[in-house]
Amino acid sequence: MVREVRARPMDEAAFAPFGTVLAAGRGAARSINAGLCTRWHDQARADVVDGAVSLSVFEAQPRTLPHDLDLIERHPLGSQAFLPLTGHPFLVVVSDGPEARPLAFVTSPGTGIQFYRGTWHGVLTPLHAPGLFAVVDRVGEGANLQEHRFDAPWRVTGA
Repeated sequence: MVREVRARPMDEAAFAPFGTVLAAGRGAARSINAGLCTRWHDQARADVVDGAVSLSVFEAQPRTLPHDLDLIERHPLGSQAFLPLTGHPFLVVVSDGPEARPLAFVTSPGTGIQFYRGTWHGVLTPLHAPGLFAVVDRVGEGANLQEHRFDAPWRVTGA
């Protein structure tokens, strides 16, 4: 049996219990570099326990909608941010836990997200090639990955 959840456009208020939307135009802006650059300052802060904050580059295989979601994960020792290195949207799935119905969002082009520490979420899911992302998360000793495979997948469909 496949269960269905509809992906909707990213909604900052609906996503707020799970993390932060990262985007130009969000929050207060500062003009820097002699007026040639705008900085939207301090949109999110990494939250890590007993480790360090790391910046990595990921290349993920693109998926299409509908997408069968059979795995969610969480990182109890650190937040995790996905920042696309292309102008393409990507799929974001979050959940209040393995027994809860997931929520699915499609970001706007050029928008990233940060999951709060301990948030259950789907894996990095680009919808277009190349699936290149800068990822800010915790590195260090300790078990910082918990995974859950659903007995029956959730089919994520478009809005």
